[in-house]
Order: sequence, then structure tokens, then C-alpha cells
Amino acid sequence: MSVDAHHHLWDLSVRDQDWITGPELLPLRRDFTLGDLEPQAGAAGVERTVLVQTVTVPEETPELLLLARGSELIGGVVGWADLTRPDIAEELARLAELPGGRYLRGVRHQVQGEPDPAWLLRPEVRRGLAAVAAAGLVYDLVVLPRQLAACVGAAAALPGLTFVLDHLGKPPVASGELEPWASGVRAFAALPNTVCKLSGLVTEADPAHWSTGDLRPYADTVLDAFGPGRLMFGSDWPVCTLAASYAEVVDSAHELTRELSAGERADVLTRTATRVYRL
Repeated sequence: MSVDAHHHLWDLSVRDQDWITGPELLPLRRDFTLGDLEPQAGAAGVERTVLVQTVTVPEETPELLLLARGSELIGGVVGWADLTRPDIAEELARLAELPGGRYLRGVRHQVQGEPDPAWLLRPEVRRGLAAVAAAGLVYDLVVLPRQLAACVGAAAALPGLTFVLDHLGKPPVASGELEPWASGVRAFAALPNTVCKLSGLVTEADPAHWSTGDLRPYADTVLDAFGPGRLMFGSDWPVCTLAASYAEVVDSAHELTRELSAGERADVLTRTATRVYRL
């Protein structure tokens, strides 16, 4: 079994995706449904997935949980909740009691869009993160390299919470530069309650001319920093389709892990996600 630890779904007739703006993102302004994903995942040997939120509205997470409830493919959901609300613990408990609530595995917020690079360190946010930990959930981080220092501070302050770094922290693949991103990632990886997703690289590269070789320095950095036991594959479908097909992203992940042992590859492609998200 192979696991895709990061993908999205949306139906624009149900909910607008207000982040899809401008000509570069125009190909994403259509519906991407479970029916679209299932044959592609099956052809790539993916048997379980993690469905991740896309918009910061409370109505989306219950919809994602219902999708998981009716699917044999989706094994877990990373939803959204306002970490700063005073009753965040009660809100997480409410979500867990909804139809499909047993699939809730984590919470995510678009931290990359917060103008304050230390947003994760605000007292009200740390209180919310503590509630996520108490609920037995993980916290997915979608951040920019300049926000990695705050990720380190949050993970150090909350050792009982597993932090999952989405898309390697969005390194500057298109420019080919490693620093200061690499130093920030290594500082984050030095904490034992951190995990990383091998995802989102093709859209950080030149979308029209990328190669697996362009991605390798960044993949090698996180493999060295986290080790295969704390690294997991995610397709970032359908966002990845701006640069690559589902099959191409899976093939690239296989190539990037080709030099690992069979057991180490199984960690990256299956076991880390299965453990972290309790699939």
C-alpha cells in the first residue's frame, strides 16, 4: 500500500476557493472531485490518502469529513478551526462528533498568509495549539521560509504536539538557492515532535521546465534532516497540476527515494503517514 498524505478536493458550486485568483491559477478554477482523483490514485498504486483543508471557513471541515465517511480512499482529514477562539477545545470536540468525525486527524491554518512572521508564537495561538494536542490531533504547517523560526519556537514550546511541515516549508526551488531555508528546516527537524511532507515541490520549481534533478537538493536536505521515518509523500493534487500530472508527481517521489533501502522507501511512501495520521 502507498499513501498520499496531502491532497485537496473542491466543488465550486458548493464553496468558492477565493485563493484561486489571477491567470497563473486559472487552471485550478474548476471542480476537482473524489471521482477525478480515484482513478489516478489507483493507477499510481495509492490506496489511502489524507484530505487537507483549503479555505479558512468553519463550514468546510464538516464537508470534508462527510467525504471521508463515504470513501474507501480517504483515510484521514486535516481540517480547519480558528485556533484563537476561546472555546477551541469544545469546537474540536464538536467536529469529532459530527458524521465522519472519526476521520479528523489534524488541523491546519494558512499561516503563510499571516503578515506576522511570529503568528504561531502568539499566546492565543499557542493556547489553541495546546487544545489540538489535547484532542489527540496533529498540526499541519503551511508556511514560508521566513516563518520557520516561529515553527521551531512553537514546536519547542509544545513537545506533546506533532507538527507536520507541509511542502518542506516552500523552499525556493526555482532559484536553486538552499539558504536560509535549509538552516531553518534543520532547526525544525532537530525537534523530535516534527515531521515533514515531501510534497509541493513541483509548483515551487519552474512549472514549465522543472526536472526531478531540480527537486533533489531539497529532497536530500529533508531526508538528511528528518530521516525517512519522519518524512512522508504527498501529491498536493490538484495544485500540482499547475506543473505536473498526478502520475508525474508520484514518479518523481519514487525517483527521489530510489537510493534508499526498501524499508526506508516504505517509510516515506507509506509508514510515516500511516503512523502520524493513524490511517
